[in-house]
Parts: sequence; structure tokens; C-alpha cells
Amino acid sequence: MARIPYVDPADAPEEIASLLAKLPPMNVMRMLAHAEPEFRKFVSFSDALLRKSDVDKWLLELAILRVGHLSEAPYEIHQHEALARAVGGTDDKIAAIADGANNDLFSEDEKLVLRYTDDVVRNVRASDATFKPLEAKLSHQGLVELTMAIGFYMMVSRLLNTFDVEIEDGGDTTLTLER
Repeated sequence: MARIPYVDPADAPEEIASLLAKLPPMNVMRMLAHAEPEFRKFVSFSDALLRKSDVDKWLLELAILRVGHLSEAPYEIHQHEALARAVGGTDDKIAAIADGANNDLFSEDEKLVLRYTDDVVRNVRASDATFKPLEAKLSHQGLVELTMAIGFYMMVSRLLNTFDVEIEDGGDTTLTLER
């Protein structure tokens, strides 16, 4: 059970209710709606990261799922497994993300992203050992966006865990990358 009640769209201010109506009925959104001004920016920022990033969508989802695993955030993992499948992630690779980069299922580029994600999550500042090889593969824009995504989903995972946000029961409650 969530630690505080989710926002009920019927009782929300008109602008928040309108925004919630445009989104899948997700508990994370209903929880975040408590922070009215930040909620609007959250939706916009997450949309930019997921839909407009220069980083390959599968590599981005790989990093987000790794953050979810490192943060022990089941809601985050649940939501992003569906997105990972939608952008080409196989069930075997998605399952292997929990164990990190030391799996032969992953390509060298995927391993670089997983190692980099681990380094940023665990150490705050990526070491040259994980930064330099990734710098050779991604544009500067991609490096910055990947790092922003890692930090953003660290924040989301902490919010989900702190407020005990529950995975929804059935229905269309997962994000999509279509629009």
C-alpha cells in the first residue's frame, strides 16, 4: 500500500486532471501529481529523454532497467521491461540486466552502457575506465543524455520506493514510445 494516497483525477486541479487524462492510468503519475508544478516538468522531461534522446532507444532502456535493478525498484523495472521489448530488447537480455555487464548475451556496446550505468549509480562520477570507452561510441549529446537519464531514473526509483508506489492491477498502464 502506498504511504500517501494517490491523486484522484476527479479531485485534482483542472490542469493536473487534464494532464493525467492524457497519460496511461499509472500510479507513478498519480503520486507525482501531488507536486503540481514539478509534475508538469517531470512529464515533459521524461518524454524528452524517452522519445527525443540521441541515444539508441534500446541502450537507453538498458541503462534505465539497470538503474531499476541497482535501486531495487520493482515498479521501475516492470514499466521499463515493456518499453525495452518495444525497442528490440529480447526476454533473455532483459532478464540478464539484473546481473550486469558480465554476460555474453550482451554486445560490447551494451556492456559499455551497463558498466557506465553501474559506475554512475554506485560512485556518482564515472571513472575514466567506463567513461572513455563510451565516449568513443556516443556523441557528446548522447553521453550527456545517457547520464541525465541515469540520474533521472535514480530519482524516480527513489521516489517510487520511498512512497511504496504499487504496480497497477491489469489494464493499459504501461508507457509506450508511440505518439
